[in-house]
Amino acid sequence: MGQAIGQVLSFGVGVALSPVPIIAVVLMLATPKGRVNGPAFLAGWVGGIAVLGTIVLLVASGASASKHGNPSTWVSIVKIVLGVLLLLLAARQWRGRPREDQQPGLPAWMKTIDRFTPIRSAAVGVGLSAINPKNLLLVVGAAAAIAQTGASAPSQAVALAVFILIASLGVGAPIAIYFVMRDRASSILGGMHDWMARENATIMSVICLILGAKLIGDAISALAS
Repeated sequence: MGQAIGQVLSFGVGVALSPVPIIAVVLMLATPKGRVNGPAFLAGWVGGIAVLGTIVLLVASGASASKHGNPSTWVSIVKIVLGVLLLLLAARQWRGRPREDQQPGLPAWMKTIDRFTPIRSAAVGVGLSAINPKNLLLVVGAAAAIAQTGASAPSQAVALAVFILIASLGVGAPIAIYFVMRDRASSILGGMHDWMARENATIMSVICLILGAKLIGDAISALAS
């Protein structure tokens, strides 16, 4: 179990530090329906990661991702592909970062957040957690990393649960601040929103670069052993 959990820690942090979802939930909390829409978004976020992670984990385990305690060759190849895709995404984010005299651009749908219903908030949470390209790659990578350890099914389930918990800290923190700090929440969340919006591209490119290099490095080591 320990090996499986250790494999997913960096992936969980990579998903948690996703600026756009954090900005989205902060904006939701500032609307009249924030008390309902914020938790709905978090539920969709957790559900999206859980469903995608479980599917990949079941498929990888059924396809013999582990061979005598070592990753199967196909798992290493998949990790190299995921790593290359993350590196390409890192380069794209870096090239698209706003210059000093430019205002950071955010998705157009964020302008309509004040009209969101709980169902739509949950749907956006699912989309940003499991369909967003960067998070999709990281969730697949985490599930494959768990499967390759060859741990028992209960141990793999615990490792996946730990991954989901860590991956949800980024969007969960603003909601916790909103409900716990109340009077001070608006200023704290406002500062978080401004910083995340300004540094979105840089944060994304650094995370993708580090985790992409990790996936490729782990795969090369496994293939060489």
